[in-house]
Amino acid sequence: MLDYPKETSKKQTSPICGFFFIFCLLISVAGCVSVNQQTVSPIPLPDSFSASGKAIVGTQWWRAFDDSHLNGFIDTACNKNFTLLATRERIVQAQALARQAGASQSLSLMATGEFSSRRDYQNKLNTETFSFGLAASYEIDLWGRLKNKTDAAIFELEATKADYHSAQISLSSEVTLTWFKIIEARQQLELLQQQKETNQKVLQVITVQFRSGKTDISDVLQQRQLIESNTGALATLRANKRVLEHQFAILLGHPPKQTTTLYLGQLPKLPPLPQTGVPLALITRRPDVKSSFLTLQAVDQKAAAAVASRFPRLSLSANLSTTGDSAKDLFSDWFSTLAANLTRPIIDGGYLQAEVLRTESVARQQLNNYSQTILEAIVEVENALVREKELQHSLTSKEIQLQLAADTVTHVANRYRQGVENYQRVLLALISQQNLQRSILGSRLALLSNRIALYRALSGAIEER
Repeated sequence: MLDYPKETSKKQTSPICGFFFIFCLLISVAGCVSVNQQTVSPIPLPDSFSASGKAIVGTQWWRAFDDSHLNGFIDTACNKNFTLLATRERIVQAQALARQAGASQSLSLMATGEFSSRRDYQNKLNTETFSFGLAASYEIDLWGRLKNKTDAAIFELEATKADYHSAQISLSSEVTLTWFKIIEARQQLELLQQQKETNQKVLQVITVQFRSGKTDISDVLQQRQLIESNTGALATLRANKRVLEHQFAILLGHPPKQTTTLYLGQLPKLPPLPQTGVPLALITRRPDVKSSFLTLQAVDQKAAAAVASRFPRLSLSANLSTTGDSAKDLFSDWFSTLAANLTRPIIDGGYLQAEVLRTESVARQQLNNYSQTILEAIVEVENALVREKELQHSLTSKEIQLQLAADTVTHVANRYRQGVENYQRVLLALISQQNLQRSILGSRLALLSNRIALYRALSGAIEER
C-alpha cells in the first residue's frame, strides 16, 4: 500500500473547492455504460420454417380470434394477475441492484460531525470541542472490474424485463386456452343433453316394440343403460366446467366464487395461418431467447470482473476536517489529507483463481443453455405447424365419419322398425355417431389450442396499447 498524506493547518478561503477538484477530474473521465442487446445465434439456423401463412399477426395475437370478451379478460389478467404482478416487482429489484452496482464507480462522500464536553472537577474547568469533517473515496477502475460488474447488473436487469414479457405471453396464452376450454365444456354439455334427449326418444320406440312383442326386454335395458351413462357423463362435464371457471377466475385475479363466464358464444373459427417469418427473426423477437442471451452477457461480464480482481487496485481517499472550541470557531482552521492506496492480493490460497474458473464455467454453461433455448424456440414453431396440418386432416376425417355414421343410424333404425335388424346394430351405430359428435368438438378445441401454441411460439413482447 502506498500512502501519501499531506497536512496543512493554515486558514484557507475556499478549501472545499480545491479539495474535490481531483475527484471531479477523475469522475469526468469515467465512461457511460453501453449495453449491447442485439441477439445473435451461436449455432447455424435453417433459412425458413416448414410452412408459413399470409396473415400478419401482431403481438396481441389473441385479437385474431375476434372475441371482444376475450380481449377484455386478457386486459384484466395483465393488470390484476398476482403472479404477473409479482414478476413485475422483480424488475424493481433488478433496477435497484443495477443502481447499487453503478454506485461503485462513483465518488463516495461522507460527512461527520462531533461534539464533546470534558469537565475537570478538581480544577472546576469545563472544555468543549466541536468538529466537522468530510471524507471522500474513489476507486480508479484500472482494469474495468467495476464497469464489468455494472454492465453485468444492467444485463441482468434487461433479462428480468424480458422474463416479465415472457410471463405476459404465457398468461395471455393460458387465459385464452382456459376461456376456449370453458366454451367447449359448455358446448359439450349442450350436445350431451341433446344426445340424452335423443336416446330417451329411442327408448320410447324400443319400449313400444317390446310391448308389441317385437323385441326383447334386453333391448330396453341396454337403452336405459345408455341414458344413465349420459347422466353420469353430464355430471362429470359440469364438474369439469366449474373447475375451469375457478381456474379462469384465479387467472384474472378474482376469487373462485365470482362469476366470470356469462358469455354463451361458440368456439371461434380457426384464423388463417400466420406468417412464420425466418428463424433468425424469431430469436431476435422472442423474450425468452432475449433473456437467455442477456443472461449470457451478464455472466460473461462477471467472468471478466473475476479476472480483473486478480490485478492491483488503486483508490484515492481524502479527508477534510475542522475543529474549534466553539461553534463560531469551527471553520477557522482546516486539516486535509489526501492518500493513494494500491493493493494487490499475493497469497489467497487460490481463491481468486478458483473464482475465475467458476465464472468461466458458468459462462460456458449459459452459452449451452442459450443454444438450447434457440433450438427449443424453433422446434416449438415446427411442432405447432406439423400438429396443425395433421389435426386438420383428423378433423376432416371425423366430419366424413360423422356423416357416414348418421346415414348408418338412419338406415339401421328403419330396418329395426321393420323387424329385419336387431337392436345391437342400432345401439352401436347410435353410440358411434354420438361419440363422433363429441370428438369433433374436442378436435376443434385441439386445433385452437395448437394455434395458441403457434402464436405463443412466434410472439414477441406484448405491446402496450
